[in-house]
Amino acid sequence: MLKRICITGPESTGKSWLAEKLAAHYKTVFVPEYAVEYLTKHGADYKPEDILAIAKGQVKSESRFDKKANKFMFCDTGLIVCKIWSQVVFGEVDAWIEEMIGKHHYDLFLLMAPDMPWESALFRENPDDRDFLFNLYEQELISKNLPYRIINGHGYKRLEKAVNFVDALL
Repeated sequence: MLKRICITGPESTGKSWLAEKLAAHYKTVFVPEYAVEYLTKHGADYKPEDILAIAKGQVKSESRFDKKANKFMFCDTGLIVCKIWSQVVFGEVDAWIEEMIGKHHYDLFLLMAPDMPWESALFRENPDDRDFLFNLYEQELISKNLPYRIINGHGYKRLEKAVNFVDALL
């Protein structure tokens, strides 16, 4: 049975890097962050309805990759990112996102700690509040009673921790 792992947390914490490395380690696929594709196509001047479109696009991308996955599927972000993004920027969250967080299943969330230097990249917006955002992510995972582990440290220490947590799913 396929195990779905969502890599989540604040910007510039190595989510994409970890998703790619875990997929290579387990010889499977990772689902890229759909927001990058969407914002590249539609521009960085987004509204709440764009975050909803991104959330739906992320779910659709994951369903396409399901068929290609081998034992594990690693998702570079998920609906909790869309929720917190919308909540922080607009003070509101679409009901569909809220509902789907409860319905869209992951076997494990890897919550990335903001203990590495900020790196500027296309569409990143929050260099100064990553600790605040990390706490929002953790509170969301706790409030929904979702299985999560914190990934901290630098470079391959993060990968090593993640592999240990993923191996524990077997």
